[in-house]
Amino acid sequence: MNLFDVYPLYDVTPVSAKGIVVTDDKGQEYLDFYGGHAVISIGHAHPHYVKRLKDQLDKIGFYSNAVQNPLQVQLANKLGVLSSCEDYNLFLCNSGAEANENALKMASFQTGKSRIIAFKNGFHGRTSAAVAATDNLAINAPLNKQQKVTIIPLNDIDSFRIEIEKGDVCGVIIEAIQGVGGLDEPTTSFYQEIAQCCKAHNVVLIADEVQSGFGRSGKFFGFQHHNITPAVISIAKGMGNGFPVGGVLIHKSIEAKYGMLGTTFGGNHLACVATMAVLEVLEKDNLIANAKTLGDYFNKKAAEIPQVKRVKGRGLMLGLEFDFEVSELRKKLIYNQKLFTGGAKDKHVLRILPALNITKAHIDTFFNALKLEL
Repeated sequence: MNLFDVYPLYDVTPVSAKGIVVTDDKGQEYLDFYGGHAVISIGHAHPHYVKRLKDQLDKIGFYSNAVQNPLQVQLANKLGVLSSCEDYNLFLCNSGAEANENALKMASFQTGKSRIIAFKNGFHGRTSAAVAATDNLAINAPLNKQQKVTIIPLNDIDSFRIEIEKGDVCGVIIEAIQGVGGLDEPTTSFYQEIAQCCKAHNVVLIADEVQSGFGRSGKFFGFQHHNITPAVISIAKGMGNGFPVGGVLIHKSIEAKYGMLGTTFGGNHLACVATMAVLEVLEKDNLIANAKTLGDYFNKKAAEIPQVKRVKGRGLMLGLEFDFEVSELRKKLIYNQKLFTGGAKDKHVLRILPALNITKAHIDTFFNALKLEL
């Protein structure tokens, strides 16, 4: 049997990793400034994270959601406090796509309506409604295109008002910082206006924090830069530091009912412990503040390079925009300079998504390497 060939692959085979250093099967070390799509939040093989998982595996790794799991309650409490989202309830699942799928489902349950508003260059996952709300026709099958989704330009409040006032919208899904799309952001005024419109028209506002959440933007959640209160928040990626885990924060004003949502693997013992370990390290090592500080430092260093048109994003969710497509630059960085970076739908943007515990020295190394390839 062969693998289903859906990924173009770099000729690198990692076999171990620690911190932001990834080592391949030939013993070559690489610095990881991409974190596997922003998944590695506290560094590869963080000792506290590894110990927590090992200790839990010696006890119990999994049982179904048909029985009590106190770790879920502990996680919900810890997450509520650290994120300042104590007015929400937590549903645990396995991935960002599943989190967004459940978020969209909640919007439809809550309102009795079925149309979604999403935004150009947004990415919300590859499952049924989530991929329909994703602005990429190449990954939408005919089955997905049956969903009622309207995609409008980001920050176009006039188009937004026209659509939401039609009265059939159940939910609006928006990223505080577009990940795959290329690090574009809603303005504060736009985010606040759509939040007000959602409230006025009985529409559920979904903050997709799958990539920007868990401190990456310099605040726990990206929407917190804009002083709004979404009804639903989707989370994944960095929350498990590589362990597959996702979740949905649902405002307490939305009533839960038995059978409304469900999952086999979501909220298993290992997933809870992985996420708890991430939260503990974020808190102990003050990594959210570090993300903001190093984001500011990154911007300062980028200003020294004339080929960089602008820096996009916040904290350690960043993009460097050039006046050329960056695919060849990415290859040079990985093969010549031994640095992992990321691309975006906007082919002129180089994405930088390292662990939140990197240092100024790491950023200096990155920019020295970048200068050699420009």
